[in-house]
Amino acid sequence: MPEIKLDTQQRTAANKRMKIGFISTRIAGADGVSLEIAKLATICGRLGHQVCYCAGELEPWLVAEQGRLVPEMHFAHPEARWIHDHSFGTTEAATGLRERIATMAAGLKAVITRFVADFGVEVLFVQNALAIPMHIPLAVALHDYIAETGIPTLAHNHDLPWERERFAVNCIPDVLERCFPPNLPSVRHLVINSLAQAALWERKRIAATVFPNIFDFAAAAPGISDFNADLRQALGLREDQLFILQPTRVIGRKGIELTIELVRRLRAAPNRARLAGKEAVLVITHPAGDEGLEYLERVLAWARAADVPLLYVADRFAAKAGWQDGRKIYSLWDAYIHADFVTYPSFIEGFGNALLETIYFRLPALVNRYPVYAADIAAVGFDLIEIAGTITDQAVEATIAVLADPVRRRRMVERNYELARSRYSYEAVTPLLASLLEAVRP
Repeated sequence: MPEIKLDTQQRTAANKRMKIGFISTRIAGADGVSLEIAKLATICGRLGHQVCYCAGELEPWLVAEQGRLVPEMHFAHPEARWIHDHSFGTTEAATGLRERIATMAAGLKAVITRFVADFGVEVLFVQNALAIPMHIPLAVALHDYIAETGIPTLAHNHDLPWERERFAVNCIPDVLERCFPPNLPSVRHLVINSLAQAALWERKRIAATVFPNIFDFAAAAPGISDFNADLRQALGLREDQLFILQPTRVIGRKGIELTIELVRRLRAAPNRARLAGKEAVLVITHPAGDEGLEYLERVLAWARAADVPLLYVADRFAAKAGWQDGRKIYSLWDAYIHADFVTYPSFIEGFGNALLETIYFRLPALVNRYPVYAADIAAVGFDLIEIAGTITDQAVEATIAVLADPVRRRRMVERNYELARSRYSYEAVTPLLASLLEAVRP
């Protein structure tokens, strides 16, 4: 483990151990929030603090170590889902909606109270539950508990309500204003990009600290192992095929149609010849379902129409590798290890977890210039194939060049790795997190 260099104040903070309680709707799987929680918990541990977890879904090892599983806290819980579905898309409240919000919130507030008491929590680290209104009663419960107790809280806001069009029409504007996110004296807000920071101040006069997504660049990247060596074969990929990886969930804002168009053009006979006869195959490792299955169906239809082989293999990947019902389940990192090229054509991202993962695994990539990328990331100077909403001839040419020329590829990925390590590593943000924890210390 590399040495973390702190100034005197930060060393003093690190020596005063605190118990930090992470709360979210879900701390499991490969969604961006869950991944960032694991990274933050690691840094907290390096600073000498203890962590515990409370969520509607938890990885089994978190439950076993320092976690409390509360199914009612998951946004997919039937009551939470009913409340969500009857709060948005209409300005008329369904009969009993307010009462059901209050009832569920009261129960969850009691759960939070017990969690804090049982685990000796001194600081709450709320992850997105006070930002995106996927679970309305949980946010109400958190708001009321924090307001009444004054418990020191860091609210890490990955997705704000106004960033999603589907939340614009609703029948609970007062609840959204009060809780998403709340303006409370004991809460210190963190956001993951400068656009969110500016919007939060403009809309609610809430000051926030930018704390970007991060990655453990100091750790050596894993390679091919006895476990993952057969991944390409298991997915049905031949040696004469290029593994084009789309490491995102299957939801509309991920822009998978752009990847399909890129792969279609790479497969054209003249381009395939320039790629030593290798044909490109699109592989999607993350699941659909968070926003329904309609977009997945459209993606599959687009791929068929474009004659693009698409492997939707979310059932073969998880956050950690292992065996499930006698079937080998690979880690998401195994996909990066075997991939030839990564596509990240999102129209909207809070930051860009998969982009950092791509850079960490020293892979070339195509990225759409989504607003946060343009505002916060592009200026770092990464060497990436950029598009602005469409697959251009220039983007296709640049992709072929990096796939066909090992020297070009090496130059690209090494530059990106060094730049990312200097800005988005654990070591780069540790002093900031230490100062934030000191600022909310009880």
